[in-house]
Amino acid sequence: MITHIVMWRLKDENKEANKLEIKRLLEDLKGKIEVLESIAVSFNDPQANPKNFEVILHTTFKNLQDLDIYAKHPEHLKVVDFIKSVVTERVAIDY
Repeated sequence: MITHIVMWRLKDENKEANKLEIKRLLEDLKGKIEVLESIAVSFNDPQANPKNFEVILHTTFKNLQDLDIYAKHPEHLKVVDFIKSVVTERVAIDY
């Protein structure tokens, strides 16, 4: 099992709407990409440290090859294009 976690900081412009759109777009991938075992998107608690990242993606795959299929899938790439347009910073880990 491979877990893929990504966190983002968002641009200030339309931040709340963009957070919701990121969640919607990513979670909609569940039925579109067969190798995607699970997916969840959450937000940093507004009461938490404002220096924290604001959005987190938690996905699981059977193996690294499936993660690679997901990463290159056209539906995922459409979502990536939107995310890149509304974030300032990204970090990720695969384990």
